[in-house]
Amino acid sequence: MTLKKTPLFEEYEKHEARVIDFGGWALPVQFSGIMEEHAAVRTSAGLFDVSHMGEVLVKGPGAERYLNYLVTNDVSVLEEGQALYTAMCDEAGGTVDDLLVYKKAGGEWMLVINAANIDKDIAWMKEHAGGDVTVEDISAETALLAVQGPRAEEILQALTDKDLSAIRPFQFKENAVIGGVENVLLSRTGYTGEDGFELYVPAKQAVALWRRLAGKPLALCGLGARDTLRLEARLPLYGQELTKDISPLEAGIGFAVKTAKASPFIGQGALQQQKETGLERKTVGIEMIGRGIPRTGYRILSELGEPIGVVTSGTHSPTLKKPIGLALIAADFAGIGTTFFVDIRGKKAEAAVVKVPFYKRERKQ
Repeated sequence: MTLKKTPLFEEYEKHEARVIDFGGWALPVQFSGIMEEHAAVRTSAGLFDVSHMGEVLVKGPGAERYLNYLVTNDVSVLEEGQALYTAMCDEAGGTVDDLLVYKKAGGEWMLVINAANIDKDIAWMKEHAGGDVTVEDISAETALLAVQGPRAEEILQALTDKDLSAIRPFQFKENAVIGGVENVLLSRTGYTGEDGFELYVPAKQAVALWRRLAGKPLALCGLGARDTLRLEARLPLYGQELTKDISPLEAGIGFAVKTAKASPFIGQGALQQQKETGLERKTVGIEMIGRGIPRTGYRILSELGEPIGVVTSGTHSPTLKKPIGLALIAADFAGIGTTFFVDIRGKKAEAAVVKVPFYKRERKQ
């Protein structure tokens, strides 16, 4: 199978990145090393290529009404220049995808979806779109770079005349110029638990923007660090914490589910019932007491040896210096401090439910 490549693939080779097959994409898992890249984002700033993500334009007289029917959060609260995190669900409450919704100028909306779901999501969107709405896949013509870390604002501010301090989290500016590269949508969002920005740029200008940024004090970062960073911040990954068999409520993103919003949405009934009757499963943070790292797919066993759940994500935390993970378990075992065992290749290792996020950055005063 021929792997898909972002516009920056040749830049990976120049910087001697280790490239892997990630869901059919040739993407860098690391440049200098996962631990080093992780530390750079926590203490300074890092640069990521996430151009494999999908972008979809939605427009038309019925766009807002359509999006409120499509997603679990309430897009009617957005003003131009604002974004929100949400999910799309099926009628049973299973998660089709998690995504960002941007309210742009001129009645346009942009949805940012997961790379592995692009074809599926767009088919789903078009299936539920009315005649007064158009759904346009602009993924191939859009690149996405992320600058993440406590120095992100300082580094980017030297390259633009936009006042970055005026852009609050989940706000964005269109038509920004970054280091001489025009038509950048500059968004104060990210997937690392740190302050930072995501830069949407025409694909033809991606290399120019990358080179302008890579020449600054930014560590080049790959998917490995992106995963350890997002896990420490307890940010879900589609395909692991969220799937068609795991609802947003079970995944712990209930803040993005507005079952009481004025407009009905797909999956509302099922999600409302989950809220009313109580969840049978919950996603929790776990920390190992015994030896071993909890890996995706490892079984969770009660003290009696009964299966009670599964690890959805796990790693050795570079920041905390200990093995951590997320697990979908029976709700009876989801209380903070509850102990059980992780089945690590046939050996039982003790673990406990802990408070999440595992890591939380200090906020500016």
